Amino acid sequence: MNNRRQTLTIATLTFILIVFGARLSVAQMDNRTVTIDTGRLKGAIAHQVLSFKGIPYAAPPVGELRWRSPQPAAPWQGVRSATAYGHDCIQLPLPGDAAASGGTTSEDCLVLNVWRPAAIADANLPVLVWIHGGGFLNGSSAAPIYDGTAFAEKGLVVVSFNYRLGRLGFFAHPALTAAAEPDEPLGNYGLLDQLAALQWVQRNIAAFGGDPNQVTIMGESAGGISVMHHLTSPQSQGLFQQAAVLSGGGRTFLVGLRNLSQDTPELPSAEASGVEFARSVGITTDGAEALVALRSLPAEQVNGDLNMAALLSKPPTYAGGPVFDGSVITATPRELLQRGQAAQVPLLIGTTSADLPVTFPPLDNPFSYFGAEAKQAIAAYNPDGTLPPQAIVTSIAVDITMHEPARFVAQQMTDNPVWLYRFGYVAESLRPGVMGAEHASEQPYLFSTVETRYGEAVTPRDREMARLFHTYFANFAKSGNPNGLGLPAWNPYDPDLPDLMYFTLDQGAVMQADPLTTRLDLVERAAETEL
Repeated sequence: MNNRRQTLTIATLTFILIVFGARLSVAQMDNRTVTIDTGRLKGAIAHQVLSFKGIPYAAPPVGELRWRSPQPAAPWQGVRSATAYGHDCIQLPLPGDAAASGGTTSEDCLVLNVWRPAAIADANLPVLVWIHGGGFLNGSSAAPIYDGTAFAEKGLVVVSFNYRLGRLGFFAHPALTAAAEPDEPLGNYGLLDQLAALQWVQRNIAAFGGDPNQVTIMGESAGGISVMHHLTSPQSQGLFQQAAVLSGGGRTFLVGLRNLSQDTPELPSAEASGVEFARSVGITTDGAEALVALRSLPAEQVNGDLNMAALLSKPPTYAGGPVFDGSVITATPRELLQRGQAAQVPLLIGTTSADLPVTFPPLDNPFSYFGAEAKQAIAAYNPDGTLPPQAIVTSIAVDITMHEPARFVAQQMTDNPVWLYRFGYVAESLRPGVMGAEHASEQPYLFSTVETRYGEAVTPRDREMARLFHTYFANFAKSGNPNGLGLPAWNPYDPDLPDLMYFTLDQGAVMQADPLTTRLDLVERAAETEL
């Protein structure tokens, strides 16, 4: 009798599991299709995460729409497959650039991707929007290291998108200005694409189970600069509730900010650069026919040989990135922060220990940058007199470009919680040849894609750092606070206590006094003296 009851019980449980599993499978199949403002989409499920890729958020910026504000995407009939990434924007990445996908490039590239947990129903989940870096010249939301699966597994709806790059994203010319409608923004088409993507999130993310009132924007390098722009731009206010800036400067846009049409002693205007480019391709007029000719050029010819290496040479035919146009960009982040015009939102901000030097002190006498405090700077940067000149110049430049500006932003934003960090971890397979965390090296840890980046060379310690770094950011996106169970406590930034969260080589995440405080104080005083 007992055996019979046991058999019946097992059979009943098996039946329940089969039915429940079938219903779950059907529910997941149903969840693959969503309806947004331009039509229906069907995604794909993998690892209990439902993804939708290659979704147009604006019309292809081709023909008459080249160098125009993004226009609405056209609706479609039926169900559109959203299982493959769209085209990357036109670019010429350097070999081995992890921020580039290696996929097909096209001017028709204004697409985005969404990841969410598969087994949800009408949940108002927090939303994380990623803005890729690449110097405003390269990068792609389809890069494997930016896969949003791990964040979705933590209960987030993740959005990443492409935006126009190089001369297609940042360009001015007198013919373009003359043809513009009144109050039409000019020059910063890549930033306008980002704004359009954030507006798309507000209109459509609820269809994916996301809460449009709980959006975190996050970006690294040019993406971090972009987040700084949205923090200080009136046009972006209300489109997000939290922000994370990774190696995004904070005082300036890092690239030389050119005026739209007025030359300065330091830089020609963006229009002057556009005229130089037009001449380089045989277009010498500046009337309507010039604009027709410019818009008729193949996109690859417009981009030409622009890449990260070319950017360092400051080519006279390129505006260099964002443009001071008086509309989209009205001032530097420093000026807007000091005026109190930034969005009052929780902020997570930091740098890598061996970050990117962009702004340099005088190369022949780097300590002259510090003026009357040159002796103090020598003691701070080269206390025993053994460092070679290049190492000193690089250290000062990284402090000027990245470390001090991140701290500056934290100091300006303390009306809301600010979380300051420095990432110093290096994959064990790269040691001892590399002992400082280089620019952008934190991204596989951020997205928990270290296997994608380092393959079989990944070690348990690498995975543990990915767990820590990724979980802190996921927690921040969910609540505005990176802390959580199983994580070392991370204190909000306090200007009176020069502490930060340091992601160390060998000790995990450690809340500690900033070892660069003396140096950064010197840089801060020098920067304020320059004003």
